[in-house]
Amino acid sequence: MTAELEREVGSAIEARRGALAEAITARQYELRPELAEREGPAGRVRRLQDADFHLSYLAESIAASQPTLFADYIAWAKVMFEGRGVCSRDLGRSLEVIRDSLRQSLPEEMSGVATAYVELGLRHLPHLPSDLPTCIGEANPLSELANQYLNALLRGERRAASRLILEAVREGFSLKQLYLFVFQRCQHEIGRLWQLNLLSVAQEHYCTAATQLVMSQLYPRLCATQKNGRTLVATCVSGEQHELGVRMVADFFEMEGWETFYIGANAPTDSIVETLRERAADVLAVSATMTPHVRVVEELIKGVRAAEGVRDVKILVGGYPFNIAPELWRKVGADAYARDALEAVEVAGELAA
Repeated sequence: MTAELEREVGSAIEARRGALAEAITARQYELRPELAEREGPAGRVRRLQDADFHLSYLAESIAASQPTLFADYIAWAKVMFEGRGVCSRDLGRSLEVIRDSLRQSLPEEMSGVATAYVELGLRHLPHLPSDLPTCIGEANPLSELANQYLNALLRGERRAASRLILEAVREGFSLKQLYLFVFQRCQHEIGRLWQLNLLSVAQEHYCTAATQLVMSQLYPRLCATQKNGRTLVATCVSGEQHELGVRMVADFFEMEGWETFYIGANAPTDSIVETLRERAADVLAVSATMTPHVRVVEELIKGVRAAEGVRDVKILVGGYPFNIAPELWRKVGADAYARDALEAVEVAGELAA
């Protein structure tokens, strides 16, 4: 199996994703006619969306030659589905239909690659957990504060959450401690609660927006750090909805004296290149938290490498897929990757030097 073939297979699945999802959904109803009456029209829409989502992760995992990405997605999906009352056996049936549909719709050489990835997910499925431990945990040195902060957010008490953080600052806790052991841990816990169906999308968005507001109240302390003459531009790729992580990374750079320019998500490559030129950036930090966005990271990096005047800018990538597949950063053409904000500052310093 070659990387070129896997990239072709991933592209083929992505190009046919809509038609494949329709065929997979239709086949599910053929095999289980009772679904139509039991789930109704809304159920068919959900199954179509699920098939499309499965295929999206599968296509990107294959294109990146990273089976662990798809296996990890299946682990995530099992917890998410069971939290919504869908047993893992139903997920297994869906994967079997996907496998059979790919076998029929792709050329033999391609289908062999695709079905091997699906089979890996099927083998892992029975042994995967149905629940996840808390992301705050007793090992967290600020677990009490983190739990108080999270509970305030879950009650919708944004001002109370803000008071907790500002009081912690007055008591002498550093911004790094608050970012690492309160904001970061709570964001991960909020994601876990949503995955377990214990939190709605609206609640998740409220908690994230509230944390962004609290972080903004701390910015005067960030900007007080003496500058070191280095510049970072930070961005999320197009389509990325999880911006808070890379915003926290940018704040860590500010704490270390870097000039930072965070330009958010969905910025076109031309605008990113222009910002790199204008700011004479030393490092570009790119974040992606979802596997289907890995290819977008690669396209962005290619665009930067091809642009005049910024080809020497070092590119640092990070986010969940890169933590799951530590060699993925090489595949997308980056100069390095970092697991978290602390490591990002250290690695970027080495790149800039």
